[in-house]
Amino acid sequence: MTKHTIILQPSGRRGQVDEGTSVRSAARELGVEIESICAENATCGKCMVLIEEGRFEKYNIDSKQAHLSPVGTEERAYLERRPKLLKEKGWEIGQVRLSCQCKVYGDVLINVPEESRGNKQIVRKSASNREIEIKPAIRKYLVTMSPPNLERPIADWERLAKGLETSMRLVHGNDAVLPRWYDLEIDYQCLRTLSKTLREAKWSVTVSVWQDKEVIAVQPGYHEESYGAAVDIGSTTVALYLCNLRTGELLAAESEMNPQIVYGEDVMSRIQYAIEHPDGLEKLHRAIISTLNKLLKQAAQTAFIKTDEILEMVLVGNSTMHHILLNLHPKDLGLAPFVPAIHKSVDIKARELGLQINPSGNIHVLPTIASFVGADTSAMILAEEPHKQDENWLLIDVGTNAELVLGNRKRLVCTSTPTGPALEGAHVEYGMRAAPGAMERVHIDEVTLEPKYKVIGVEGWNTDHAEFKGQVKGICGSAIIDSVAELFRTGIVDSRGKFNKTLDSKRVREGESGWEYVIAWSEETSIGRDIPITQQDVRQIQLAKAALFTAARTLLKRFGLQDPDKVILAGGFGSFIDKEKAMLIGLIPDCELENVYAVGNAAGDGARIALLNIEKRNEIDAVTRKVERFELPTDPDFQNQFMLATSFPHMSEPFPHIAHLIPNRVADPMAKNFIK
Repeated sequence: MTKHTIILQPSGRRGQVDEGTSVRSAARELGVEIESICAENATCGKCMVLIEEGRFEKYNIDSKQAHLSPVGTEERAYLERRPKLLKEKGWEIGQVRLSCQCKVYGDVLINVPEESRGNKQIVRKSASNREIEIKPAIRKYLVTMSPPNLERPIADWERLAKGLETSMRLVHGNDAVLPRWYDLEIDYQCLRTLSKTLREAKWSVTVSVWQDKEVIAVQPGYHEESYGAAVDIGSTTVALYLCNLRTGELLAAESEMNPQIVYGEDVMSRIQYAIEHPDGLEKLHRAIISTLNKLLKQAAQTAFIKTDEILEMVLVGNSTMHHILLNLHPKDLGLAPFVPAIHKSVDIKARELGLQINPSGNIHVLPTIASFVGADTSAMILAEEPHKQDENWLLIDVGTNAELVLGNRKRLVCTSTPTGPALEGAHVEYGMRAAPGAMERVHIDEVTLEPKYKVIGVEGWNTDHAEFKGQVKGICGSAIIDSVAELFRTGIVDSRGKFNKTLDSKRVREGESGWEYVIAWSEETSIGRDIPITQQDVRQIQLAKAALFTAARTLLKRFGLQDPDKVILAGGFGSFIDKEKAMLIGLIPDCELENVYAVGNAAGDGARIALLNIEKRNEIDAVTRKVERFELPTDPDFQNQFMLATSFPHMSEPFPHIAHLIPNRVADPMAKNFIK
């Protein structure tokens, strides 16, 4: 029977399905649950999906609406009864389909919206507890004025400005350097409603001032609290933290998969999409703005406030996310010499971007550092403060594009490297992102070669349960690292990643696409198939870890160091990596294991620090101007170093701190071919 490729985002699952299979059934085969409560009768609408059209070079497919069966009578009737939904979402019939009704007749890329997902993605970007000195950019002042009369018919703004000058001096003291009333400014949107507000408030108002120079909100009566949001826009996930600007209290944290995944899993594929499609940038920009507005609304509801009470946002992201957010075309980021549109930090009105907070509110975007070292790295530096240390710290934000910073108070150097989505579950045969049903930990017994594993949403190891059936859907990033490390540690694969074909174990076998090790038998899974780690999966991890290690080694070499004093793993994914196993496969440089730390979402924490303390914005502006940027492609020895790093843990480096785990390790004779 004819088969076609179906790709499901944002889960990243893909596979070949028989022609005529319904999209919902195909998704289920691939371990992606799509909601439905109407027994597939086209009446509940819970299974809506979006069909993406165009050429997707990364996947080598042409996705078209015509590759699905035509919209049927019941399906069309359901959608036509909901014109408001279609208008709000900007969807058209044919673009949006009921997955239970449409069948696959060609290659197709499908976006499963958040509300249709049965197994919700787990976004691991929680905020950490940090002591932050509160010095926000937004301050509130109570201003009471005399109403105008014929003797003193002063204009409303000038009357407010004079009263505001008095209030500011009462709060800050007469010695403070503050603008005079005639130097104060008012945002145009705020000015439009000023006269009405002053009169309704009987000339007693609370004034919100940005950086003690611009009035951005005027509220009747006395209001004490101000609100702001810090956002980390990652290639894979978006995390938003709503804060009280007066107290620093975290009021709500919301997160979601980055909707741009539909257009490409890594930054280069999104740049390519923007270049190849005339409306590519518009789609990418609209997708992230829509998601940010959704998260803002959710956070405001959680905190029992209105979104227009949010007066400032601080946003960070890698250089590509930064450009797409600001609606700057990322074309030149993807072409040599890889130049961004701007490095310095940006302040822009919320209404300019369509962000649904107070329209006069300020959006602050932290500075970028290099072509692919963006505002998220600036935020990571701000959170971890390597520029204030005597030791040499290596900071690594692990993701589809890894950013690295090495240094101390005297000097910082940075670089970036694409690691691809394999570390997060994509491009691995049964890989998936973190969600219920995904393996998250794997251990293999070195004698019996039998595995045990942990599954998200299930307590304990699978071996702790008398009967363990139908629980597993796939393998997420942390378990992929574990699996490859365990295969190497137990001798199932050698240092070059090749399977040992002589082992007496039914789990080591030759599959359809080469040798593999079966972690879960079909009866243990919910997809009805064995879940192995294949030779190709091992190869994908070798390429990803070699890229990351080579970037780290290059920075260390430029610093004249063999090893860093401390390795800090940042990012949601980095926090869930087993540091010993990461070192065992050579993902990170050798170091005392007690000096390897996971710090969670440092970029999100840095954004929160910049939101709550304006002095930190000035600090990171100054620090980033001094960071040395190094582009890996300019290193003539990069290719040789990369080849050396493809072995586990490395072709030539000793890795003394994990040597006890691989006592029979011998030198690789191929190393001499790549050492100059």
